[in-house]
Amino acid sequence: MGAEELASRLEEVLAVDAESFRDRAIEEADVIVEGIESGAFDNPQAIVGFEYEFYAIDAETAALKRVPRRLLELMGFEKELGLHNAEMTTSPQPLNADGLRAQESEILARLRAAENVANAEGMRLVSDGLWTLPPAGELAREYLTDTIERTLEVGDSSGDSEEAGTNSRTVTLATNMSDAARYHAMANTDRAEAAGMVLDCPHVSLAAETAMPESLITSIQPHYQVPHAPDLPTYFNYAVRIAGPLLALGVNSPFLPADLYDEGASAEDVLRDAWMEHRISIFETVLNDPSAGAGKVRFPHDLESVEEAVERIATDDTLVPMPVGDGDRFDDQFAHFRRKHGTYWRWVRPVFDGSSRSAANARIEFRPIPAQPTVRDSVAFLAAYAGLLESLTHLEHPVRELDWEIARENFYAAMRDGLAADLEWITNDGQTTSDTEAVYADLFAHAEDGLSSRGLTDEEVAAYLHPLRRRVRQGLTPARWKHELVADEVASGESLAGALEVMQRQYVEQQAETLFEGSFADWT
Repeated sequence: MGAEELASRLEEVLAVDAESFRDRAIEEADVIVEGIESGAFDNPQAIVGFEYEFYAIDAETAALKRVPRRLLELMGFEKELGLHNAEMTTSPQPLNADGLRAQESEILARLRAAENVANAEGMRLVSDGLWTLPPAGELAREYLTDTIERTLEVGDSSGDSEEAGTNSRTVTLATNMSDAARYHAMANTDRAEAAGMVLDCPHVSLAAETAMPESLITSIQPHYQVPHAPDLPTYFNYAVRIAGPLLALGVNSPFLPADLYDEGASAEDVLRDAWMEHRISIFETVLNDPSAGAGKVRFPHDLESVEEAVERIATDDTLVPMPVGDGDRFDDQFAHFRRKHGTYWRWVRPVFDGSSRSAANARIEFRPIPAQPTVRDSVAFLAAYAGLLESLTHLEHPVRELDWEIARENFYAAMRDGLAADLEWITNDGQTTSDTEAVYADLFAHAEDGLSSRGLTDEEVAAYLHPLRRRVRQGLTPARWKHELVADEVASGESLAGALEVMQRQYVEQQAETLFEGSFADWT
């Protein structure tokens, strides 16, 4: 799509009145609540799903590469924020042995097919938390901040036909952003100031005019559809408490591209102060207003009721009101509300969705985990997350009494320090502990219990959880692996830029050997 066609689509989005959109979403919340009360969002059992994001690289140099739109269509993947991104969403499956196997098989089948298409074009898809090598001959700073401007004629959305007219306005388009109008709208709506559009992490300061810096990061997102929608708050509050420990296991983003670091920062400074999961900070500082309080991207508070979950989404700040047409799908009854999910950026978020009444569901999307080194590692997080929600909820595990503030502190400690973080947990016997082995012994025991209760054999449970258990035993996460490799290169006299390139190339080489049939445990 050319800039002029994109500008035309953007014109339609910007003509939507934000206040009217929000009012309609609030009205439609009643439809959701009525559907919950009538059982429309219930399932006969728990169901799981998965979102998986990638970035593309040049197969020879490992430098970031833009994916032609025709190629993305051939891959069968969806576009994401940056031109280098690709996303896969699996079909929901029951939480049992066959369902988890189906999830992994679908990921493998679709990813193999996509890689075949990419390889024919001299490209590869990488599963990683954050890219560090910009496109060949370009700087990351330029790639993330380059823009063009276009003039639009935007209609007056006041609703007064006698006063209606058009106004000229200049819009800013990110050069390397996908051609979805909703992405570009974030920098051009009346609420654009609600997004910081900056990077602010140790030794990195970058200001942009668009949300494009967010395209540095990629993630995996396990989904869990609750069997009985009114019970969603119980599952949700447990998900909030396991967010810190699971993030600590999954950290994979200790470095940014070399040219983004401040001029005066030495390699030793960067190594000393690196956070293990910069992806968390990047998402928050790009999309939150730094001058305000809690932004749209944040660690969520506990829920008291499912109605509260619906209300939070409906009344959330409307950043990008989207045009809504008529339709006869089940979820067209709440089309405005449904579109608010897309900018309801909580690290754990409830979603109420379904194209038909039979497909309607209330689910919890778990968003803290970065993309992992292999498919097996990624599915391990899906299995652990689902198993934990099954077991903790059904056994009424005492960690539900862990203070929310401590759960939040755990989350950001995990962001900074990974498995080295001082996490507080309440074990099954009611004891409070900060001992890493005790925390994860309790977590894995309940993940096992939850998966076993869904019919998985001991061998199947052990296979799913092995990659994560190995990380705890060795004290080694993907982020720590990267950090140690870069530290060794710097100690040998390599520059930061050179060390990051060595690390990134080795990451890609290791992944090439293990993506489909191995795990991160094979790297060490």
